[in-house]
Amino acid sequence: MLIDESDKKILKLLNEDARLSYRKISQKTGLSVGTVISRIREMEKKGIIRGYGAVLDPEKVGYDIAAIIEITIAKGKLLEVEKNIAGKKNVYGVYDVTGDTDAIVIARFKTRGELSKFVKSLLSMEYVERTITHVVLSIVKEDFRVLI
Repeated sequence: MLIDESDKKILKLLNEDARLSYRKISQKTGLSVGTVISRIREMEKKGIIRGYGAVLDPEKVGYDIAAIIEITIAKGKLLEVEKNIAGKKNVYGVYDVTGDTDAIVIARFKTRGELSKFVKSLLSMEYVERTITHVVLSIVKEDFRVLI
């Protein structure tokens, strides 16, 4: 899906502050307000812009424990298991990967007990053969926005 330089300027501004008004975006890009509205609506319709939201600090809202969990899945049921895991509330990302494991999950928890319960629930799932859990000690960078 191709986007032009004007779309990129709009996306960059929205990425920095999704609360910017159409008028402010117009002023910063040199495009008319009508053009900005039209382009944003078109990018929303095409799925380029999937939504808007506040970027929260997980630790300041109680999610102090970050974990990266490698999962080995049996019998060709990879997508089925990944979709199931993706629906769990603590999960930030589920990735189909190459290498020694089949999937990697990034999740956050309020307590070690929550993490333990989550990992045990993964291990009890049909087709999950094993997990390797990495508890994150410190985060140097965490920003899941797509930068333009």
